[in-house]
Amino acid sequence: MPGYKVRLVNEAGADVADGEVGELLVDAPSAGEGYWNQRSKSRSTFEGHWTRTGDKYTRDASGRYTFCGRADDMFKVSGIWVSPFEVESALITHPAVLEAAVVPDADFDGLLKPRAYVVLREGFAADGLYEQLKDHVKQKVGPWKYPRWIEVVTSLPKTATGKIQRFKLREGAR
Repeated sequence: MPGYKVRLVNEAGADVADGEVGELLVDAPSAGEGYWNQRSKSRSTFEGHWTRTGDKYTRDASGRYTFCGRADDMFKVSGIWVSPFEVESALITHPAVLEAAVVPDADFDGLLKPRAYVVLREGFAADGLYEQLKDHVKQKVGPWKYPRWIEVVTSLPKTATGKIQRFKLREGAR
């Protein structure tokens, strides 16, 4: 679109290479100038002409952008970005899983790893399912992204519009 510019940057604000995960920044005529009475939030979101979207993307060599997740939901495992959305998408392709949510949790060494909460489809039991789900995710999205812990729940916390409230699950994982 005319007048719109985008960049992907790392945590230090440097542009990332194609194939790397970065936060999307936008320079657009329709961008806001700040948040009303929220100076701190305005300063962390608006940097000159650039607006931090809070979304993580990758860009391929052809210039196509792929959404990875919200910056506040994503986390690193062994130095590699993990998108809860990607792991959740892999989990729900398993025939036993109706819904899934993934959040970071610390292992015994204090390192972050994925923790999954899953709602099973009717007629499926948790017995023997944990290892199947771990292997399923490893095959779909990679060996470092599989959930180290999986909890079967009857429902996931959601907003009135049906969006999963990961912050509630993160609080429970601590």
